[in-house]
Amino acid sequence: MSAAVERLAGALAGLAGAPVELDRPSDPAHGDYATNVALRLAPSRKQAPRELAQELADRVVEWPDVERAEVAGPGFLNLFLAPAWYGEALAEILERGDAFGGNSAAQPEKVQVELVSANPTGPLTIGSARNGAYGDSVARLLAFAGHTVEREYYYNDAGAQMERFRLSVEARRKGEEVPEDGYQGEYIDELAQVEGDPVPAMLERIEATLERFRVHVDVWTRESALQERLEETLALMDTYSSEGALWVRSSAFGDDKDRVLVRSPERGGLATYEASDAIYIREKFERGFEHLVYVLGYDHQGVVNWYRTLARIFGYDESKVEVLLYQLVHLKRGGETVKMGKRSGNVVFLADLLDEIGVDAARWYLVSRGHEQAIDIDVDLAAQHSSQNPVYYVQYAHARIAGILRNAEAAPVSAAPPAGLAPEEKELVKRLCDFSGIVAEATERRAPHAIPTYLVRVADDFHRFYHHHKVLGSDAQAFRLALCEATKTVVARGLDLIGVEAPERM
Repeated sequence: MSAAVERLAGALAGLAGAPVELDRPSDPAHGDYATNVALRLAPSRKQAPRELAQELADRVVEWPDVERAEVAGPGFLNLFLAPAWYGEALAEILERGDAFGGNSAAQPEKVQVELVSANPTGPLTIGSARNGAYGDSVARLLAFAGHTVEREYYYNDAGAQMERFRLSVEARRKGEEVPEDGYQGEYIDELAQVEGDPVPAMLERIEATLERFRVHVDVWTRESALQERLEETLALMDTYSSEGALWVRSSAFGDDKDRVLVRSPERGGLATYEASDAIYIREKFERGFEHLVYVLGYDHQGVVNWYRTLARIFGYDESKVEVLLYQLVHLKRGGETVKMGKRSGNVVFLADLLDEIGVDAARWYLVSRGHEQAIDIDVDLAAQHSSQNPVYYVQYAHARIAGILRNAEAAPVSAAPPAGLAPEEKELVKRLCDFSGIVAEATERRAPHAIPTYLVRVADDFHRFYHHHKVLGSDAQAFRLALCEATKTVVARGLDLIGVEAPERM
């Protein structure tokens, strides 16, 4: 919660002698904030809840921040706040500026977020787009909370898949059909026009697409580089040989089974993905990261316990290994699932989606639902520049406020409230105060989808305020300009946390 709400809750807790949580009633007629502290304390105090709530109400009305207090229902305490409180709350937002709502981490850590990590056998798909949008938004939230965050992309540059990819490109260079189990698509023909290993060229395209998508990768890690540390890593693990393969006794560390690290000679004698996982997780901790976040598709749910097992094997805290799994994305037009782009065939590429609906809409819609839920994106709606499109609706609120502030030029701005505040002004200030709690919870739960939901509500409250009240030239101009400035700051920060631009003009 914001400092203004925290102070109020803290003062009430001191009065009640117990922790107090303040909630915003859905109906402002039931107060600006309410608490059930009397209901919780009544049994231990051997008092009727309503009697205890009334005692608290009689005391809090003496405070300058409280206009009146009422007892409701079985013992709820409803608080109606004075204009002075709203002025303090608004002043806090203005003073903190774009830092408002941040630095919520009790113990900042050095965090690595591994995201996307798609093999460079083709352009990024819509599935990787959700990974990037979700993972990057989580990284932005963590950084805003005060953590030091590094984004990393891990890719295979060796192995069977990469060999099929290279053979596919080479076949097209020779004018031949690609192998039956090879890769298809016009991008293979395009890569065939460039000499040398096609992997670097594909990686350049992937990086360019991610940068366009506003996902900046700090470190790119190659599987082949990690394999150089295979022997030293195996030496640190409890292994045994069986059927010609090398196994790790991972079941002794809480895994559901032992796992193969190096296949038998009959099966190629190569290290498995599990061996690469072991090298990589150890290497991450050795680089000084205190918390590891993996962003993976839901089909990787089997690795969750494996990664934590690896942490235990190497003596690290398993609670510092976190795997975030996201569900599929479906694109729809006219209610029907669609394929986008001639080049894509039966695959939807991220670049095609960005061409169709733009970066802002793509970033918004790809984090608009919880990562554990599948997403259906209506591409017709997402491409619209109308109030029916939520990202446009929120951006328009920001642009409208920017216009008001431009027209105000150098007019004074003050958080000092007028004698009487309109309901729309109060609701907007309270909504802005919610931002700190929304962001802190979204960070803790790795749930950036809470941000778009909140921003739509802010835009609703602002448009309602603006519809009912004149800003420029009004008797309360200085206060309303302050309210506009605070709203603009919160909307811009919220949009940035999900990788969406906050336009000054639309």
